[in-house]
Amino acid sequence: MRKYLKFVFLGLFVLILIWTFWFLWKKSQPEKVVYETVKPEIASIQKKTVATGKVEPRDEVLIKPQISGIVSEVYKEAGQPVKSGEVIAKVMVIPEMGTLNAAETEVNLAKISLEQSQKEYDRTKKLFDSKVIAQEEMDQQETALQRSKEQLRNAQDNLEIVRDGIAKRSSQFSNTQIRATITGMILDVPIKVGNSVIQSNNFNDGTTIASIADMSDMIFVGKIDETEVGRVKEGMQLSLTVGALQSMKFNATLEYISPKSIEENGAILFEIKAAAEIPDTVFVRAGYSANAEIILDSRDSVLSIPESTVEFVQDSSFVYVLTKETPEPVYEKKYVKLGLSDGIKVEILSGIIADDKIRGGKIVKK
Repeated sequence: MRKYLKFVFLGLFVLILIWTFWFLWKKSQPEKVVYETVKPEIASIQKKTVATGKVEPRDEVLIKPQISGIVSEVYKEAGQPVKSGEVIAKVMVIPEMGTLNAAETEVNLAKISLEQSQKEYDRTKKLFDSKVIAQEEMDQQETALQRSKEQLRNAQDNLEIVRDGIAKRSSQFSNTQIRATITGMILDVPIKVGNSVIQSNNFNDGTTIASIADMSDMIFVGKIDETEVGRVKEGMQLSLTVGALQSMKFNATLEYISPKSIEENGAILFEIKAAAEIPDTVFVRAGYSANAEIILDSRDSVLSIPESTVEFVQDSSFVYVLTKETPEPVYEKKYVKLGLSDGIKVEILSGIIADDKIRGGKIVKK
C-alpha cells in the first residue's frame, strides 16, 4: 500500500513540475500585437475654446433712499415688473429732537414776524387811505407783509419735512416715497417693514431698498485663459450653453475683452463680455451659470487623421503607413506636416494621401 502511495505522489509532483514549466514558458512568449488600420478622411476641423461664466443683466440699478428712517410700507417684491417712477416702499422719518426743536422755533419766530408786519401794514393802509403817505411807502409795507407770509410758509414746510419727511406743498417730490428710477424687473428687495435705513450721501453708500434690472438686455460675463486671449477679438460670435437650460443654445456677440488680467489659483485669466441673444419666449434668470464656446479657427473639407495616430519626435511628426498586409503587416515611418487640430482630428498638409492606410491604436491578442 505504501508503495502505491509513493508512485501517486511522484506522479503528482511530475505533473505539477510540467505545468509550472509550461506556465513559465507561456508567460515568456511575446504578445502578438495587432494594430487598427485608419484611413485619412475629408473633414471639417474647428479649434474651439470654452469660457466659463454667468449670464446677468447689462445694467442693474440699486435703489437707495435719500432720507434716513424706518421702512413703514413695502409695495413691491422680487420678480415683479416695475416702471420708472413707481413707488417701491415708504420710509417713516424719525426726527432728531434738536433739529425738530429748531424747526419749531423758526415757525414761532416767523409767526411773530408776520404779526408785526401785519400791524405795520394796517397802520400804513389807514394813513394811505387818508392820503397822508405816498404810494411808494404803501408798496414797501405790502412787500414786507408778503415776505413775512412766505417766510412763515417756508418755516412750516421745513418743520413738516423734519417731522414727517414730506411737505404738503411738495408731496409729489417726497423723499419718503422710494421710487424706481428705471423700468425693468425687481431682482431683490432686501429690506422689510420695520427695518432702519440710512440715506445715501457723500459719506455713506446708503441702505439698498431694491435692485432693478432690464431683463431683456442680458450679457455673458466670463473669463478666458491668457494662452487664448490673443486669438479672440471683439465682434466674434459665441455659442452660449446655460446650465439651467442645457437643451438650448443661444448666440452671443463678443463686446469686451479686459485689458487687465486676473489671477485665480495660479492661472492668468482675462474677463470677457458678450451680448446674449435670448428670445422673448425664454426667461433667463440673473446669475445663471453658462459656458461660452468660441471658434478660434476652422478648416473646411481638409484631409485629416486622428491625432492619436501621430508620433512626435522633437519638432517633427510621423505616422506609420501600411506597405504590406500579408503574411504580416509591414509599416513604413513617414514624416507628415500637420495643420489645425481640434484635439481629436488633425489636418494633414503633406506627407500622405487619402488612399494611404495609417497604423492606429494597437489591439493586444494573447
